[in-house]
Amino acid sequence: MTQDSDKKPSEATGQPPESGSRAGSGFETMLGRVVVERGLVSEAELQEAHNRRELDPGGSLADVLLGSGYMTPSQIDRLRSEIESERSTQRIPGYKIVRKLGAGAMATVYLARQLSLDRLVAIKVLPRRYSDNADFIARFQKEGRAAAKLNDPNIVAAFDVGNSGEHHYFVMEFVDGETVYDRIVANKKFDEREAVSVARQVASALRHAHERGFIHRDIKPKNIMMTSNGVVKLADLGLARALSDKEAAEAEAGRAFGTPFYISPEQIRGKVDIGPQADIYGLGATLYHMVTGSVPFTGKNPSEVMHRHLKDQPVPPDEANPAISSGLAQIIEMMMAKDPRDRYRNAAELIEDLDLVADGQSPRHARSALDIASVVSSIARDTADEPVVVRSSGSSGMSGLQMAIIAGLIVSLLVNLGLLALLASSTG
Repeated sequence: MTQDSDKKPSEATGQPPESGSRAGSGFETMLGRVVVERGLVSEAELQEAHNRRELDPGGSLADVLLGSGYMTPSQIDRLRSEIESERSTQRIPGYKIVRKLGAGAMATVYLARQLSLDRLVAIKVLPRRYSDNADFIARFQKEGRAAAKLNDPNIVAAFDVGNSGEHHYFVMEFVDGETVYDRIVANKKFDEREAVSVARQVASALRHAHERGFIHRDIKPKNIMMTSNGVVKLADLGLARALSDKEAAEAEAGRAFGTPFYISPEQIRGKVDIGPQADIYGLGATLYHMVTGSVPFTGKNPSEVMHRHLKDQPVPPDEANPAISSGLAQIIEMMMAKDPRDRYRNAAELIEDLDLVADGQSPRHARSALDIASVVSSIARDTADEPVVVRSSGSSGMSGLQMAIIAGLIVSLLVNLGLLALLASSTG
């Protein structure tokens, strides 16, 4: 791969021929290109800066841009960090960097071409500041290994994991599209048909992952990609964990891993035995956001949001958006049940209900569970609302026979409810 210092001047940046005696000429070239591409300076201003630099052989382009007032020190520092990262990725063997796709706190993602197969890929690069942090490196490599064990059309595929110098990288499938979060920001909310289609494909990805012993633990709109032809891809397995990894579960006990707006109650509590139902909750919170345009719970800080996940009930989705069907609302409510045992037992049941609602029918699993729960809740509420009257032994009141009849009716009702619950469980 040709080094930046050997490249000819770019007409777009007005870069004059470089002197081989000047240190950092590669950085200077990239700085000139980036400041023009981002509109920080015009081509004329950059050319003027180069002319001034020629008058001071010991100076640098960055110094001239600062001295001329074209850029601030903080802008130069940010660009220097980005350019150093990009220059490092240019040395990843077998790949040619095309452009940066995005950056987060944990990694920067680049679009690249894999030379051997002549295909576009995405390369996630761990920042240099984490290069000596064993925990970050282990988590980064763990993501790659987890993704490599999954092979599903609705999961972003993993191709390679390695390191180049001080930089660790993870090569994955390039998805040309947008995230669910991008769509929410642009359109506020999804219509029911498209939301059900997206949720169904994510549920299919989860079924594949769960059947192979992995839970994702960070289902959220930013981790769901959508291609232009409607294919959904679940991304970012940075928090994925094998269900059989008891050592990791014990090490993480008591700590909340996940994103506050979509995290399940059991993750908040740092439970050891977190299972597939945590992903179903995260997808339920994501689906709620998709169809209502709002997250289930808000708060002044992450702690308040997570507390509400533990204690509060969200506004019913069909109340927040009357345009959605009651069937979809029931599905979301079951997905977001506080107790994992009250949610779908697995992704297959969820897929079945989503397919039924997509066909204009009522859900099978959500309806039966919610109907029984609502009856029990109604009885408990009515009982709690009844005034308690304490009578003296000599006062007139309900006879022993009347009390026995009422007690018998209550017992009969509770037995019937129990039988209904067992029937619903056995048919599910």
